[in-house]
Parts: sequence; structure tokens; C-alpha cells
Amino acid sequence: MEKNAQNTDEIAGSRQSLQIDEKKNVQDYTVDLGSEKSTGDEIEVLDPYKPFPIDPNQPDEEHILTIRAVFLGCALGALVNASNLYLGLKTGWLFGANLFGALLGFAILKGMSRSPLKIPGLTDHFGPMENNIVQTSAAAAGGMGLIFVSGIPALYHLGLMSENPKDDFGRLIAITFCASLFGISFSVPLRKFFIINVAKELSLIFPTATATAVSIRAMHATGEGGYGQAKKKIKALGISFAGAFLLRVVSQYCVGVLWDWHIFWWIYSIAHTSGVAAPGVVGAISWGWFIEFTPAFIGSGLLVGLNSAFSLFFGGVFSWAIVGPLLVKNGAAFGREVNEEIPGLMSYMSMNVKDLDHVSPRYWLLWPGVFAMILVSMAELAFNYKVISAGFVAGYKSIVGAFGKLRNRNAPVSEDEASEGSQKDIFADHEQVPFWMWGSLTVATMICICVVLGKMYHFPIGVSILSIAFAFIFSFLAIQCTGASDTTPVSTVAKASQLATGGVTNGMNIGVANAQRINLMAGCVAGAAASQSTDLINDFKVGYLLRTPPRKQWFAQIIGSIVAIFMAPSLFILFSTAYPCILNPDAKTCAFGAPSIVAWRAVTEAVTSPRFPVPHGSAIFSLVYGIICVLISLTRHILNLKGKEKIANWLPNTMVFSLALTLPYTQYGTAMIIGAGIAAVWQAKSPNSWNMYGTSIASGLIAGEGIGGVINALFEVVKISGSFYGSGFGCPEGVC
Repeated sequence: MEKNAQNTDEIAGSRQSLQIDEKKNVQDYTVDLGSEKSTGDEIEVLDPYKPFPIDPNQPDEEHILTIRAVFLGCALGALVNASNLYLGLKTGWLFGANLFGALLGFAILKGMSRSPLKIPGLTDHFGPMENNIVQTSAAAAGGMGLIFVSGIPALYHLGLMSENPKDDFGRLIAITFCASLFGISFSVPLRKFFIINVAKELSLIFPTATATAVSIRAMHATGEGGYGQAKKKIKALGISFAGAFLLRVVSQYCVGVLWDWHIFWWIYSIAHTSGVAAPGVVGAISWGWFIEFTPAFIGSGLLVGLNSAFSLFFGGVFSWAIVGPLLVKNGAAFGREVNEEIPGLMSYMSMNVKDLDHVSPRYWLLWPGVFAMILVSMAELAFNYKVISAGFVAGYKSIVGAFGKLRNRNAPVSEDEASEGSQKDIFADHEQVPFWMWGSLTVATMICICVVLGKMYHFPIGVSILSIAFAFIFSFLAIQCTGASDTTPVSTVAKASQLATGGVTNGMNIGVANAQRINLMAGCVAGAAASQSTDLINDFKVGYLLRTPPRKQWFAQIIGSIVAIFMAPSLFILFSTAYPCILNPDAKTCAFGAPSIVAWRAVTEAVTSPRFPVPHGSAIFSLVYGIICVLISLTRHILNLKGKEKIANWLPNTMVFSLALTLPYTQYGTAMIIGAGIAAVWQAKSPNSWNMYGTSIASGLIAGEGIGGVINALFEVVKISGSFYGSGFGCPEGVC
């Protein structure tokens, strides 16, 4: 699903806050510099649309693209990559590595630079620009997870790949390599437009990138104040990471006590022992209502705020406490009996469809959820048509201008051109990524994609070219959404590519299996390209604010992406080996709900099947529900434009609300409310403390559970996990 939109309005630095001037609608970041020279607190106001002022007390950084920075960034990114694969398979949510890489990168390399033992290349001065290289490498190495929790497993669900993913390792590496580097190459000329030319005019603030830059600047503030604040943040991150990691690993041996609280099952067990009937309680068990203490989603709730948390929770209530039971009651959907000894205990989450007149509530509700998410995403793009049209024009001009410079590179530059260039970009030509670099890589990766898709996935050459075009167009839109809202709709981008490709293949008279393979791989190419291109522009934004040369960041991005290219497929094979149910759509139980896999498979089947595989009632409901979601989104958009954000926040986030319709469980909405509630109270009671510790704790919780999940997968492979030695105490039927 979408990368999580982290609420980064108030992070990085003691007493740092985001202030909004309602008259000018300009956002200013204020940072406590912690200067030793100031008798009190010295506050610096930063403009998020201009490069931050140079700190005169900060030593010059001659070498920033260092081995230590890139290696550490890739290592931290690999941890996030592993975490994302675990979390993505469970919930469909992914998290960025920017702040995680920036904070831990600072902790390690700043500590080394302050060591009395001087080792050239290891203990040299560590400054903000090198810190930016660390987070750039981490963000790149932490990417590429999307397609391995969605499109790639969906291929196995439909029987379109080998029986064992290990046999497809070469094919997976090949497409990941081409699509990833394609996204990194073609987005280079878009940097100037999105970050410099119209960023302020169109409010493209790139919140996570800006917050990362402010965090790095605050940590490197001269004097012990900045370093002291950084140590507090890092200590908070380390403690929350360790706690979440240990809980995830240890809890597998007693899930019903340490991880999941099946309260309704406990009530039923007590009532049954006492000879009391409890049909309503059994119904709550059947519909999956329980509490899960998942650090990742408690941490996510700390970041996203009350609106998104309540949207996910009430989306679950709408699905599994209102619509689902009504469907069953009126004979529109059906469940299956779980245990004859427990009357009324049912399973309603099957995705096995033999007859469209006899489907589960989960299958029935999947279509309204997917349809609404696509419709709302497209509507959001339509609301911002001015930004989109201006962006396409700017991209065209950038490419044409690059060709012009290449032809006339020896021609003198006029004073007007020189003046204009100096005002718009602070970097000299030798610090930029030259056209021959990104242009040649773009051409090479386009050829690579055509060859790989044709030889390994049986694409006609024309469809391969269309897939590349769709990848570029939809990636372009994803960048703009990220700049404006901090939400990267990568999954929606991929689904849009699936729909477009499905329309093309329908008229080509090819078999259903080939059409499905083409459809899913086109979505994977679009998703991978969108993910990498957005990550690069985000990193360029951090670099622009911290005055880091784009060329060095680009190299760091490529190196980190190469790590991700090998990491993501390897981790996917690890998880699919430990939990074969991931690739089996007919599995009755599985540790991973894999909602993204189900959604991608559903879209593919819908656009390639001779018969539209949607129940009639579900199709009608999808249309009505989708229109209502668009109208709510339009209302929110208008209210925000009129400066009535408080009223707009009372309306649900229809994208998140609709996501709940595709999730076959409710516990994540509950966990997010816990986190969001804690954040709301914390911010109200002690805003300074929240600014210091909030985001660090959230980042540690998210990463800690993810890495713990990877360790659990390894334990499963070597047969020492909770599946072999754990207790089912407290779980329904002894199984959690």
C-alpha cells in the first residue's frame, strides 16, 4: 500500500516547531541551536524553501561521499528494508528510512569522530552534509519493498511463476535492477522544478525531507547543546527499538498473553465453563475483534495523528461490525464454520471463490475498498491539475534544455542567464548530475526493461514500451503528491498502471495467464520506478536545504539502491520459505494477512478475466461508496483551501478508511488509536518533550518490531520459533 505519511510537523531539535503564518500561508521551522555563545536559548528561523544559512562555526566538509557514510547508510537501510518486508506482508504499510538513517548515522559517526583515537577515514570530522549522505544511502537501501509485498507474491498466487521462489531469484533481481535504476535516472531533471522553481508557489514542502534536514542541522549545531539534544533523541530511539525488538521476538512463545489479547475469547471461555450462553461474544470472536500490542502501529499512531488513526479504526468498524454482519444476515455473503463444538464460531475471511453468488464478506468488501482508493487518488490528482500540468511542462523544458546545453556547451553564457541560474540554484555545473550521466542511464535502463520483460516475462515489445511510459507518467504524479501531502501513493500508481495495461491487453487476443503476468509486472515496474524516483527527489530536497551537491547524493542513491536490489528479493525468499502460506491463497491460517497481495491479485483478475469477477451487489456498492468518498475528499480539499483545517480534520481520511475494507482484521486500527491518543495528550501536556522524543520513539518502535519479525522468520526456518515451542494459552482454539 502507500508509504505511510508521517506527520513530521513537529520534529527535530529542542523547542523546534512548525509555525504557520495564516496570512501568508508560509511555513517556518524554528530550531534551538544550543549555542554555547548565547546566554539564553538561541532560536533560528528557517525557510523550508531556501537553502539553510551556513553555520560559520561548522568546519568545512571537503569529503562527504565517504566509504564510512555510504557503508553505514546501506547497513541502516538494510535494516529498514527487512522491517518493511515484514510490516508490508502483515499490513501493507511501508515506512521510510530518512529519519532513522539520519539519527542513527549521527549517533555512530559523530561518536567515532569525537574519539581520542584518530584513524584516517573513520574518525575524521563528521558534518551535516556527510550525515545527509548517510540518510540518502539508507533511504535508497531501504526501498523496493513494495513490489515484494504486493505484485510479486500475487504472481505466485496466480501460479504464474515457479513453485519455489528460489528458482526465480535471477528473474526477480533483473526486473528490480532495471526498474529501480530507471526511476533514479529519469527523475534527475525534475529536481530543479519541484524543489526550486515552483516549490513555494505550489506549497511543495516535502514535509519528511524538510524535517530530516532540520533534524540534521539541529544535531550538528555548534556547541554542546546540539550534540546533547541529539544524544537524548538517539537514546530514546535506541530504548524504543530494543523494547519493540525484544517484545516481538519473545512474544512468539506466548502470543495470547504478550502480544494479542483475545478478550472476547476469554469472556466466552469463562461463560462456557459456567454454563452460560454467549452468542454475541462468539460473533465478536468470529469477526476478529481483539487487541494487539504491535509497537509498529502504536508508533505509526504517534506519527500520523488522530484523524488517520480514527479513519482506520472506524473503517474497520464499518467493515467488520456493520456491513459484514449485514451481508451475512441478508444472505449476500457467507462464512464457514470453524468448530462444530462451538456453535456460531465462523470464519468470514476466505478469498477462495468458486461461485460469485457464494462469497465471503472479505471478498465482497475488497472491491469497494480497492475501487474507492483508486477513485480518491485520481480525484486528488484532479484537484491539483495546475501542479500536474505545470510539472509536465517543466519536465519537457528540462529535457529540451539539457539537450540544448549538450549541443552548445562551448557557447558563452549571457549575463541574464547567469544571473537567473545563480538565483535559482546554488550549485555549480560540476556539482550537478550532468545530462550524459542520467540520460545514458535512462536509455540503458529502458532497453534493459524491454529485454527483461520480453525474455523473462513474455511481454510484446509494444507493451514493454507502454509499461515504461506508464511508469514515467505515474511516477511523476507520485512525486507531486509527496511534495504536497507527504503521501506517496505508490500502490495506487501501480494499480493505475494495471488498469491501463489491462485495457491494452484486452484487445490483443492473448491468453488469460499471459495477460495476468503482463498486468502484474507492468504494475511492478511502475511501482518500483515511482518509489525510487520519489525517494531521490526527497533526498535532493534534503540536500538542497543542507547545501549538499546533487551529484554526490545521486551516487549515494545508486549505491544504496543496488543494496536494495539484492536485499528485497532475498528477504522475500526468506519469508516465503519460513511462511509458505504467503504464496498460497487457499491457506486457512497464516501469520501474514498480506492485504496488498490480495488487492493486486483482485485488480489483475478483474481486468483480465473474461467475466468480471465482482458480485453484482458489491459492484453497485463500490460505485456508490466510491462517489461518496470522492465527495468527502473534495469537501476536505475545499475546506483546506479556505483555511478551515480544523473543520476538515473532522471528516475521515477516505483513503485510510477505504484501506480498512481491504484489511482482514481490526487490531491495527486499535493500535494506531492508542499511539495517536498518547501523542495528542503528550503534545498538549508537554510540547517541548514531544518535540524532543516523539518521532525518535515512534521510529524505534516501527523499526524494532520489523527487525524482530525478521528474526522470527529465521527462527521459523531453523525450527526454534513459537510455532514449535510456543504456548497457545489465551488464544482461540489455542491458535493465534
